[in-house]
Amino acid sequence: MKKRVFVSLALIGVMLVFGGCLGPEVKKTQLEMREFQTRTYETNDVKMVMKAMLNILQDEGYIVKNAQLDMGLLSAEKTADIESKLDKFFSILPGGDKDERWAKARIIECSANVSEYGNHVRVRVNFQTKVLDNKGGIKEVKQITDENYYQEFFSKVDKGIFIQKEKL
Repeated sequence: MKKRVFVSLALIGVMLVFGGCLGPEVKKTQLEMREFQTRTYETNDVKMVMKAMLNILQDEGYIVKNAQLDMGLLSAEKTADIESKLDKFFSILPGGDKDERWAKARIIECSANVSEYGNHVRVRVNFQTKVLDNKGGIKEVKQITDENYYQEFFSKVDKGIFIQKEKL
């Protein structure tokens, strides 16, 4: 157990030394976030856009939890196993802490608002991650703020809308 504490402290020290070299993380404003979370499509068919989004989310492994056309609301989530076999191993060693908690699963939640915007349809999506520990408790909840993540998602939605329009 002492060895594990020493290794953990050493890793924290290394992260602090090298973390300082990266500089502070630039926090995005809510307006900046909204800008890359939103896309406008040149159609007035909300139902078709929602259907394309449903297909993309399902293709990506999401389970759709709620879809309300009249409200333009869509919510979905997907779960991934992120358990470290090493963390689990250390907890079962003699002298290990039986109540120790480690990251077990990551849930990515998506909520979308699809609405008419003049002769267009506007879509705003929001993704967040939730990390659960081996006991089912929440370790971390964080909004995904990576602009590229949203660009990749909307690129897939663009293709999905094209497929819906062409009835392929």
